[in-house]
Amino acid sequence: MYGTTGVAAGAATACLGAAVWLLGGSRAGRARLLPAGALPGDSGPRGWPRAVREWRRIRGRLRPEWWALAAGTVVAVLGASVLPVVAGAAGVPMLRRARLAAAERRECERRGDAVIALCGALAGEVRAGRQPGEALLWAARDSGGLGDAHAAVLAAARFGGDVPAALAVAAGRPGAEGLGGLAACWRVAVDQGAGLAAGLDRLEAALRTERDQRADLRAQLAGARATAVMLAGLPVLGLGLGAALGADPLHILLHTPSGLGCLAVGAVFEGAGLWWVLRIMRGAEEAAA
Repeated sequence: MYGTTGVAAGAATACLGAAVWLLGGSRAGRARLLPAGALPGDSGPRGWPRAVREWRRIRGRLRPEWWALAAGTVVAVLGASVLPVVAGAAGVPMLRRARLAAAERRECERRGDAVIALCGALAGEVRAGRQPGEALLWAARDSGGLGDAHAAVLAAARFGGDVPAALAVAAGRPGAEGLGGLAACWRVAVDQGAGLAAGLDRLEAALRTERDQRADLRAQLAGARATAVMLAGLPVLGLGLGAALGADPLHILLHTPSGLGCLAVGAVFEGAGLWWVLRIMRGAEEAAA
């Protein structure tokens, strides 16, 4: 019986991993699977079966955090216990928070890159002989660095308004802090007659240096982050090895008092370890910033 249970557990784990890899794989991998002439975002050629198109549409709406509940359901069926389902449901909001935080971080990085590009384009327009207001209108027409304040900044530049104040408001968004330096350069150039292009060059260089430092720090922390993830996955590997050796680790963990105690203590230590590693990394990033 134990051998059959181990084979079933191993097969279910392998199938679940394959499904996650196929459905949540990289964008490049999915692009390679597309037929010629099909774009990653389209609904596929007309010759494709309707079920395939519907599945692609549904898959695009699925959020990665719901795989925690799916994995918990699989483990609950294998272990004949409701505890994995509860654990998977509890992991959904945490994974959703992590996904939103990662999306916000990427948006901040894109906004910072747009601000750097805006400073460079504005410096080039000023050197071309345009007045500051006209140069800002030309440089910011296709720039996403101004965000929601785009219209207000352009209106101030077009009608002679308070451009530094509008830029200061736009600098309040995460990732767009460089617009505060642009507002300072603008104010100094207009009030004291200093060269705007030279100030923009120094600001662009400083912003690029800060961005490169953050990228270097993330690259240095990538090894520690990968190690933490690998160590966090070792208990799952241990369960798979136990099932492959003919034991029944899910039954012991989910249906015996000693197993439930070990499961509770292990979950606490696992969560505390991940929290501590993430806290160290976050402190290092904040210190570097």
